Amino acid sequence: MRIGVLCPSNIALRRFMPALVQVDGLEYAGVAIASASEWQSAAGQTEYADVVAVQESLAQEFVNGYGGEVYDGYTTLIEDADVDAVYVPLPPALHYAWARRALEAGKHVLVEKPFTTEIAQTEALLDLAEARGLAVHENYMFAFHSQIAWVQDCISRGELGDVRLIRVDFGFPFRGQNDFRYSRELGGGALLDAGGYALKLAAMLLGSDARVTTACLSGGRKLDVDLYGSASLANGEGSVAQVAFGMDNDYRCNIDVWGSKATLTSGRILTAPEGFAPTMTIRCNGEAVDHMLEPDDAFRKSIEHFMKCIDSPEVAGLRRSEILEQARLVEAVRLLDVNGS
Repeated sequence: MRIGVLCPSNIALRRFMPALVQVDGLEYAGVAIASASEWQSAAGQTEYADVVAVQESLAQEFVNGYGGEVYDGYTTLIEDADVDAVYVPLPPALHYAWARRALEAGKHVLVEKPFTTEIAQTEALLDLAEARGLAVHENYMFAFHSQIAWVQDCISRGELGDVRLIRVDFGFPFRGQNDFRYSRELGGGALLDAGGYALKLAAMLLGSDARVTTACLSGGRKLDVDLYGSASLANGEGSVAQVAFGMDNDYRCNIDVWGSKATLTSGRILTAPEGFAPTMTIRCNGEAVDHMLEPDDAFRKSIEHFMKCIDSPEVAGLRRSEILEQARLVEAVRLLDVNGS
């Protein structure tokens, strides 16, 4: 199975490639640089001549580190009969068009989060993948880190007692106006970026019947995107989760599960890098016990799950359902946003 990378992005170079070379049965084919006709820029974005120079420089780093071919154009890579799968790390607004092109060409597709920027687009891609018998995967890699399973197990075995409240906070400082996250045209906004992480984890802990009950999105800096927000979710048993997120915030990446017997807290719950050993703290009436967990490589495990989707129609079907549920949660936040952002 050979996979190509659609754009020499930083996340592809820093995170995807080191993980890819550790995955059995998946071979790196090469990276594609957008042709002039393929470059879809938003108002005020860098001209193509400047963009292609940056892409060529990054592509050379791929070659230096991992070999592979440099494709002249995304279409050239997608139409290569020797490429079986495509990784799409483009800005979110471009996910739908290029994932669709790849599926129509018979390729399995691994898409960076969010899968698309609109629920109708997500539904269309999932229907197309199912009809063509192809695998699709949304790369929320944190979900595959062993610390998430540890938290789920801690809750299910009753160590915290009855869960009264789950809280997930994820935010980071302003990254500069030229970052795609702050461009509506490129699919920016805190909800689609940091908010998607928080919503997904909350739903994983609440269960498949989790629903959004309240939401608020806010802007700032004279930018046409939401910069921070919050939402509440609940399940059929009445358990509640509160999430807060932002991309003009002091850095936070915390989980707090408050139970009738004890409270679990931890940091780096969504962003633990390879080699990082998470610490889970359980407090009971003022006494705290730290649990040091083993390091894990969530990005590698996410790619391995993509391979399972390719190998198993059943796993692929479950993954499509999970992608759709995530899109529904994001859409619910938009619909319930009290500010109408």
